Amino acid sequence: MKLFIDRQINPIESEVTALISIVRPILTGILFSTKQDVVQEVGGYDKVKLKMLPRLYRPGDGDVGIAFEWAVHDSIQRKDPLVLDRLSEAGKMCKLPGTDFTSLLFGVEKSGRTKLIDTADTLLHDDSRLLTGAQAQPIKLKRYLNMLAAAFNRPETRLALPSSINGLWKADLFFGAVDSDRWLGTTLKINPSQLQEARGLRIGIIPASQGKTDKLRRDNSKNLIICPLPYDGAFMELFYTGWRIVQQFIAADAQVPKEVALPSPVERQVAKELAIRREFEVLDIIEVLMNQSQSDLIESSEKTVKTSIQKDGSEKINEGIIAPVALQK
Repeated sequence: MKLFIDRQINPIESEVTALISIVRPILTGILFSTKQDVVQEVGGYDKVKLKMLPRLYRPGDGDVGIAFEWAVHDSIQRKDPLVLDRLSEAGKMCKLPGTDFTSLLFGVEKSGRTKLIDTADTLLHDDSRLLTGAQAQPIKLKRYLNMLAAAFNRPETRLALPSSINGLWKADLFFGAVDSDRWLGTTLKINPSQLQEARGLRIGIIPASQGKTDKLRRDNSKNLIICPLPYDGAFMELFYTGWRIVQQFIAADAQVPKEVALPSPVERQVAKELAIRREFEVLDIIEVLMNQSQSDLIESSEKTVKTSIQKDGSEKINEGIIAPVALQK
C-alpha cells in the first residue's frame, strides 16, 4: 500500500509574511474587477501601475466577494493549511479521490465587470471528470467549460447543458485533485445567506457564523457540503485584515495611510511594502511579493507500507500509525 505523507517543512514565519500572502490575491481581485474598457485606456491590465489603481478602481458591492474568491483560490494553490485542510475534508465527504489538490478559478462577468476565467482550459484534460453526486458517469468537464461560461449571461445556453450540471455556471471555482483528475463544482459566498443550490455544485465555502459551529456539514436540501472558514486566528481574520489594508491603502492614494487608519505596526509595514512599489505595475508587484509571502509550508512524499488482509476482508497496516507530520524542531 502506498501512503501519501504531508510534512510541515517550515514554521509560520510572521504576521507580515502571512498578511502579504493574503494581500496579493486581494490586489489581484481588485485589479481584475476594474472595468475592462477603463483599463484599456492605460494599455491593459498588465500596464496598470499601482499608483493608478486608486484612479481606475471604483468600489462596488461585490468587490469583497471577488477578493474572497481570489484569496481562497490562491490559498488552495499555495497549499495553505488554513484553507486546504478543511477543503480536503470536504472533498472526502464528496468522495473526491486523490491527494494533490488544486483550484481552478471560474468567475465570469459579475456585476458587469470583466471576465475572470483562470487557466482552467490549459490545466484540464479531455478526460477530466466532474463529480456531481448523481448516480451516473461523471461528465467530462473540459467539454462544457466554454458553454458554462456563456451560460452565465445567456439563459438560452443553459438549455443545452446536461441536466446534472444545469446550474454549474454559478460555480466560482473548481476544487479538485491533479493526481486523480477529478473535480468538484464549488461556490463561495462572503455572505452565507446568499448561498444557493445549483445542479453540479458540491461544496459551498462561507465564513463561519458567530455563535454557530464551524464544522463541515452536509446540507441535503442544497446537495452541498458546507465548508465554513473560521475567524479567530484563522483564514477569515487574516482575509479581513488584508482587505482593510488594501482598502485604506487605496483610499490614501497608494501611499501609507495615517496611523489612525492602520493603527497596527504590522499592517502599516505591509502598506509600506506596497507604497515603495507604487511606480511599478500591479501584476509585477503581485509576482514579486510572492518571494516575501510564505509558501511551501508542506512537503509531500510517498511511503510504501506492509499490510495484511483480515478475516473480515479489511486491510491492516502493520507499521504503526501514519499521521500528518509537524515541523521537527
